[in-house]
Amino acid sequence: MLIASGVPSPLYRVYAEEFGFGSGLLTVVFGVYAFALLLALLVVGGLSDHVGRRPVITAALVVEAASMVLFLVADGVGWLLAARIVQGLATGAITGAFGAALLDLQDPDRPRGSLANAASPALGLALGAVGAGLAVQHLPSPTAWVFGALTTICLLAAVGIALFLPESSPRLPGAAASFVPRVAVPAPQRRAFWLVVPCLLATWSLGGLYASLAPSVMADVYRIDDHAVGALPILALNVFSLAGSLSTQRVAGPTAMAVGGLVLVAGVTGTIAALSTDSVAFFLASGVVSGYGFGTAFAGAMGTVTAGVEPGRRAGLLAAVFTFSYLAFSLPAIAAGIAATQIGLGRTAEVYGAVVIVLTLVSVVGLTLDRRRTAAAPVGTVPAESEAVLTR
Repeated sequence: MLIASGVPSPLYRVYAEEFGFGSGLLTVVFGVYAFALLLALLVVGGLSDHVGRRPVITAALVVEAASMVLFLVADGVGWLLAARIVQGLATGAITGAFGAALLDLQDPDRPRGSLANAASPALGLALGAVGAGLAVQHLPSPTAWVFGALTTICLLAAVGIALFLPESSPRLPGAAASFVPRVAVPAPQRRAFWLVVPCLLATWSLGGLYASLAPSVMADVYRIDDHAVGALPILALNVFSLAGSLSTQRVAGPTAMAVGGLVLVAGVTGTIAALSTDSVAFFLASGVVSGYGFGTAFAGAMGTVTAGVEPGRRAGLLAAVFTFSYLAFSLPAIAAGIAATQIGLGRTAEVYGAVVIVLTLVSVVGLTLDRRRTAAAPVGTVPAESEAVLTR
C-alpha cells in the first residue's frame, strides 16, 4: 500500500509534461490524495475496532487495486485526480486497521508494533519512489509496468489477508456510531497525544514537501532532468528515516522524539543552506540528516503516544495520529506549490524549512518542560497518561 503511495511522486513531472500543467496543479493532484485519506481516517479509521481487522484490510486492498487501474488508464488530469482520490480512500481505510493489527499481533516480550508503524511509511514511500523513477528512466511503458504490477499485487494481498490473517480485534459494540467523523483519542493517551502533535506536524510536512516537489527542485534549482536522479532526495529522506526508526528500538519514546527533533533541525538548516548553492551533494546530504531526524522523532512520537493503549482503542488512536500527520503532509505542500508559482521553488522551500524548524523546536521544548514538570510533581500526583509517557 505504501509503495503504491510513493509511486506517483517521480511520475508527477512526467504527467505535468504530458498533460500540460504546472507546479500549482501538480500539488493539487498530490493533495487530493491526502484529503481523501483524511476523510477515510475520520470516517472508517476506527471501524476495525468494531468489525475486525481482516474485513477492513481486505476491502481496502481491493479499492487500492481499483485506484491502480485508474492510474493505468489515465489520459488527463481528471483521471489522475480520480485515481488519487480512490487511492487516498483505500490508504486511509487500511491505516488504522493494519496499524492496530501490528500492535495486536506483536510479541509481548519484544513489542515492535509501534516501531513497525513508524518505519513502514518511510520504507514503502522510498521503494515506490525509487522504483517508479527507475521505471520512467529505463522502461518503454513505465506506467503500464508499474500500475499493472501493483494492481496484481494488491489483489493477491487481498486474497491472502482474507484467507490467512488471524483476527485479533476484540470487536467493541458501536460500529454504526464509529462512522461519525471524529478524532478519537482515548483519555489515558490524550496528554501524550497533544505533546507529540507538533512533532507530527513538523516531520510529515517535511515529508509532504519532498514527496510533491523534491524532483521539481532537482530540475529547476539544480538543472537535473534525469528522473531516476530526481527521485534521490525522496530516497535519501525515506531510507534514512527508516534507519532512524530502527535506531530507536532500545530508546525511550520521549528521548527518541527529542533527539530526533534536534537532528531534524540540523538537517533542515542544512537543506536551506544548500538551496543557495550549486551543490547537489550538499542538498542530498542534508536530506539524509533530515531523514534520520524524521524517522527517529516520528518513531519516538509513536512509542510515546501508543504506550499502554487498550486493544479495542488502537485503531481509533492510530487514525487520530495519522489524521494530524496527513494534514501536515498535504496542506503545507499544496500551499508550497501555489507559492512556488509566485516566488520560485527555491525561496518557497527556504520558507517552508524555517516553519518546520520552528515546529520541531516547539515539540522538543514542550516535551522537555512536560518531563520536568512530571518529575517535579509530588509522589502520587503524576497523571496516568504522563506516567505512561515516562515509562516509555
